[in-house]
Amino acid sequence: MKNNLIQKYNVPGPRYTSYPTVPYWNELLFSTDLWLKTLQQSFKESNTKEGISLYIHLPFCESLCTFCGCNKRITKNHNVEETYILAVLKEWDLYCSLLEEKPIIKEIHLGGGTPTFFSSENLEKLIHGILNKATKAIGYEFSFEGHPNNTTKVQLQTFYNLGFRRVSFGVQDYSEKVQQAIHRVQSFHNVAKVTFWAKEIGYTSIGHDIIFGLPFQQLDDVIDTIEKTKSLNPDRLAFYSYAHVPWIKGNGQRGFKDSDIPKDQEKRQLYEVGKQLLSKNGYHEIGMDHFALEEDSLYTSFKSEKLHRNFMGYSSSKTQVMIGLGVSSISDSWTSFAQNVKTIEEYYASLEKGELPVYRGHILTSEDLIIRQHILNLMCQFQTSWDKENGYFKELPEVLMQLEEMQKDGLITIEKQSIKVLEEGKPFVRNICMAFDLLLKRKAPETALFSMTV
Repeated sequence: MKNNLIQKYNVPGPRYTSYPTVPYWNELLFSTDLWLKTLQQSFKESNTKEGISLYIHLPFCESLCTFCGCNKRITKNHNVEETYILAVLKEWDLYCSLLEEKPIIKEIHLGGGTPTFFSSENLEKLIHGILNKATKAIGYEFSFEGHPNNTTKVQLQTFYNLGFRRVSFGVQDYSEKVQQAIHRVQSFHNVAKVTFWAKEIGYTSIGHDIIFGLPFQQLDDVIDTIEKTKSLNPDRLAFYSYAHVPWIKGNGQRGFKDSDIPKDQEKRQLYEVGKQLLSKNGYHEIGMDHFALEEDSLYTSFKSEKLHRNFMGYSSSKTQVMIGLGVSSISDSWTSFAQNVKTIEEYYASLEKGELPVYRGHILTSEDLIIRQHILNLMCQFQTSWDKENGYFKELPEVLMQLEEMQKDGLITIEKQSIKVLEEGKPFVRNICMAFDLLLKRKAPETALFSMTV
């Protein structure tokens, strides 16, 4: 890839797990009552047809990883587990009481924090409590994130017995120097152990998360990490760009200097070489930052144009309704977003009063819905289209004029009623989506909000 393209397009930009992005939510026009009306309507339309998704946020970690931007609470006190589980189940009960029929659950994903911070007994109590008020959809998919240092075989077996067939392990990088810098020291032995346990138990989709652009990371480190990863043969991989945003993440990302972080062409080389190695080893690029073997559901959904993207990342199927449970979780009714309070204390206080812990959100306009679909198309299928009846919006000619420069650079092709991202353009898909982001254009951020796109 040409160095001048890296310099040209390496600008701050959203990762587009939603549109509008959170900084552009119109909170003045939002209320919990409006959110619930859209949720009830969307649930009524879609529950029996496709089911709903649940994201459950489990925020506790025993130590701080300095690359992480998630909402977390650092503690070694495991007495916090049961109180939190009971609070999540209380929130679920509040939602179930507002819905007219029993929820049919298509997806459950446990994220964090560290879901494997919790004991098998408490995890079992959580999932049983959820399923006691719901039914499982045909072809349901339950998944969780595991920390290789503390995931036990008993936890893996417990999740499997509850219907979980997908697990992702955070690997990041195997270099000891990098691990020390990001405060995530874990051996290849630990990753191999939990991976083989999951295979032995019968998990059908095992994922590893790898990050490029970490402090002190060299090209040899990325090559070594991917070679070790291939030896374990996970079904899918997330190959993320490290987002250096210390203004958001506080002191956690100030344990190293800016000069310690690979930038521009050096960082992009880590990705390009890593991508070539993954392709050589049978992994296909899926959307942005994700790769999968042909047998994995993420690949088959990509090929059949059913891939979806939401606040949980990429999913092999779409549900119109996603309910987020737990502190800081975000819910999606398709026509509105709602986010829970960000501190555990506020979360507990709301539930003790019998109130949903929602504190902000956004009601999508008709324009938002059109732009959202274009960005989803680009993120999931590397193309989008329109005609006078579907997908057209009045600013589209201006968007296409802006994209002409990317077409000249060989990143996309623009047809009469469609756009396709070329192979050279895939690393710049965030930039392409930004051309459609009308809210970002109308009001450029005055302070740092987003990580760099490259």
